[in-house]
Amino acid sequence: MTDKIKQFLETDLLEKYLLDSTTKEETLQVERYIAMYPEVSATYDELQDNLEVFAKLHALETPDGLKTKIINKVKAEKKVQGKFHKYIAIACSIAFLFAAASFFFWDQNNSLKEENSIVNNKIKSIEDNMRQQLEDVRNQFIVLNNPKTKKFTVQGNTKAKELKAVAYINPIKKLSYINVRNIPNLPENQCLQMWAEVDGKMINIGIINEISDKDKLMALPFGENAVGYITIEPKGGNESPTVKNIVANINYGL
Repeated sequence: MTDKIKQFLETDLLEKYLLDSTTKEETLQVERYIAMYPEVSATYDELQDNLEVFAKLHALETPDGLKTKIINKVKAEKKVQGKFHKYIAIACSIAFLFAAASFFFWDQNNSLKEENSIVNNKIKSIEDNMRQQLEDVRNQFIVLNNPKTKKFTVQGNTKAKELKAVAYINPIKKLSYINVRNIPNLPENQCLQMWAEVDGKMINIGIINEISDKDKLMALPFGENAVGYITIEPKGGNESPTVKNIVANINYGL
């Protein structure tokens, strides 16, 4: 993959193009890159699939049985003899269905009003989560493929000799990730927890046992003189690190 393509994928033009928020010049550029470069086309297809999944999650279905009721009613009307009576019957049926549908939607509308704020908040939360996931995937791609990324091997001390991890630091993009590849066997009442100290502030990254997937990267906050710690804590984690139980540290700041 050329630097030109990498630089393009690092922008948010594909996401903006999917959401129809690009300018005319940006639209022409995106469509040209999709047509010319398979890597860009594949990334665009993946974003489309993610958007389609999101749309299906929130698609509204017609009320159960409504279609069947309408079809059965139409069939029944065909049996009514006489053109005049047939029209009257159909008109009555339509009026009945209209009244039933009106009542149904009126009732649904009242319910939806009560739940509207909850639904909107949930949709916003899902959108934010998807946006964060896409951003995280893009950042991981940058870190793993950028030639400026530095790679550090992390080994546990005598308290956790089996602990092995690899830290990826990109000072240009100011991105940091760590991949914990091997976790020591701990008693059931203990766990490993990841921390980062940035600008004098201690940040809880999370319990490593819950994200120990071999191919998963944990994002580390980037900062000058940033330091990462791995500690042994009681099961469920701690609010602050137990200094005496530090089993590994990573100096990954500028």
